[in-house]
Amino acid sequence: MTCAEVLGTQFAGSRACCANFASHMPAIAISQGLTGQAGRMDIDKIIDDFEFLDEWDDRYRYVIELGKSLPPYPESSRTDANKVQGCVSQVWLDCTKTAKGNETELSYCGDSDAMIVKGLIAILLAIYTGKTASEIRALDPRPVFDRIGLRDHLTAQRSNGLNSMVLRIQKDAAETLAESA
Repeated sequence: MTCAEVLGTQFAGSRACCANFASHMPAIAISQGLTGQAGRMDIDKIIDDFEFLDEWDDRYRYVIELGKSLPPYPESSRTDANKVQGCVSQVWLDCTKTAKGNETELSYCGDSDAMIVKGLIAILLAIYTGKTASEIRALDPRPVFDRIGLRDHLTAQRSNGLNSMVLRIQKDAAETLAESA
């Protein structure tokens, strides 16, 4: 289904489409339905929304909207330690660790200078944030990206960048597990 079909208007293909789509459709609206507990994005909701959109132009706009929905990234976190290596775009991921029983929960915030990449960060954060280090190590995000069709529609450079972000998150989890051993 396209934005125009959902809205019954002639907005398809325009920047206004996404804004109107988000403001009129609570199921898709970033501010009205993508967040679960504690304001985190819900990956199941994101998957449902992708499946609802038929046109790839609309899906790309949706990825961009996901990126725009991320909270502002603190300038003080734009450090070399937080910078993800292997990305063509500038990408930062900041990990916060919280004790959760006998395990450590990892939460992330992130940013990029590229809008599509920022949307990919939002999807990764929805997949990984709030999981324990052992859950993260056991979690493969590829089936999510396959299900929403993004892996087939990313350039080689963006796919490499996505893989670098996943490897960074996995590395954080591995280091956290090693620290607690």
